[in-house]
Amino acid sequence: MRRSRLTGLVTSLLLAAGLGLTGAASAQASSTAAAGGYVALGDSYSSGVGAGSYISSSGSCDRSTKAYPYLWNAAHSPSSFAFNACSGATTDDVRANQLGSLDSSTSLVSVTAGGNDAGFADVMTTCVLQSDSACLSRIDTAKAYVANTLPGKLDTLYDAIRAKAPSARVVVIGYPRFYLLGQSCLGLSETKRTAINGAADYIDTAIKARATAHNFVFGDVRTTFAGHEICSGSSWLHSVDWLDIGVSYHPTATGHSGGYLPVLTNNA
Repeated sequence: MRRSRLTGLVTSLLLAAGLGLTGAASAQASSTAAAGGYVALGDSYSSGVGAGSYISSSGSCDRSTKAYPYLWNAAHSPSSFAFNACSGATTDDVRANQLGSLDSSTSLVSVTAGGNDAGFADVMTTCVLQSDSACLSRIDTAKAYVANTLPGKLDTLYDAIRAKAPSARVVVIGYPRFYLLGQSCLGLSETKRTAINGAADYIDTAIKARATAHNFVFGDVRTTFAGHEICSGSSWLHSVDWLDIGVSYHPTATGHSGGYLPVLTNNA
């Protein structure tokens, strides 16, 4: 059914107004977050492994000037910035080693963590080097951990963050899907790719549930990475890199600027 021109005009005006208000709200939220300190916590997806341009003083934590926390800080100039994320960190590591910068003046916290707890590196190694059945079995083991153990780990971490930064807006950012399915693509079988994507969805669902229970904001990067997964032809994720194996299955610099940064910006 064809809408009248008047209805179309009104709808367009309302949509434009809504977008304007959304932009204003986002700008206001970012302004509020920048008024206090910003602390960036988490694992290699927060530190920027795979983005290059690593800060030499960060050592094996591999914090990158192209990682989304560094980019947000540069764009918004908060009153203070602590970039504490570290490659390889589990939720226990984040709680034990990264929370020292949090205090009552902290207005924004971002955190991506949980993948290492569930054995992300071992899952990917198994799926790359072994059979479909071995890959699926290892993923099932990881999903059982995510279902039964990870929620308690996340609760402990999130409780600690809130205790140290009682007034902060906490943005918990998840993980992307790794593969664009249904494409002709060298490497892993479609069976493995489908299972790996399903595992990413599974951990994101678990993380979102615990973040929501703590009144934290969940930032979903699966939407911004859509169309830029491995096998897409314009991937924002590294595939297996045999020359630098540590960057495999991590976001590129563009993955941070185009995939992660907008999610933090829209939720800060």
